[in-house]
Amino acid sequence: MIDSVWLQTTIAGICHCSLWLRVVEAIGVTKDKDVMDIILWRHAEAAPGFPDHDRVLTEKGAHDAGRMARWLRPRLPGSSTVLVSPARRAQQTAAALTSEYATDAGIGTSASVEIMRDTVLKPLPVAAVIVVSHQPTLGQLAAQLLSGQLLDWSMKPGAICWLTYYERAGAGKAELRAMMSPEFLD
Repeated sequence: MIDSVWLQTTIAGICHCSLWLRVVEAIGVTKDKDVMDIILWRHAEAAPGFPDHDRVLTEKGAHDAGRMARWLRPRLPGSSTVLVSPARRAQQTAAALTSEYATDAGIGTSASVEIMRDTVLKPLPVAAVIVVSHQPTLGQLAAQLLSGQLLDWSMKPGAICWLTYYERAGAGKAELRAMMSPEFLD
């Protein structure tokens, strides 16, 4: 018997998302309801300023957000939710991808890793959740989901960390699908 979660995450790690779905459908494996892609997206480069909440993207930041959005768009599964920090720079980054996003203080500039994790892992009837937020908490969340430890992992402005997260017997596990920085696109 094929372990469907293993098969899905293995195929997903080496194939484009739409190809992965066709392969999974062709062999009769269905996506487990407890499997979700989590895309952690650090807001793009922002100008200095005060108050911090009102900082806006630089011209480079706006360009990089657009580059990353163009890379993400064809790879996202059909059922995705975008959660965005209330900070203006995060809102501008998300807007490069879609106008349909939810603002959530649980992933804002003052959110702890625990609050962000709980917000991101809320049961959602979606295949993917895209989280547009801030350092250092975003990098710490990636580290905690992947290693089980609270570590300070750095993410460049505009970069993404794409994980596949699933639960088995009450325990969560994340696997790395992709890490991408806007400088490697176009």
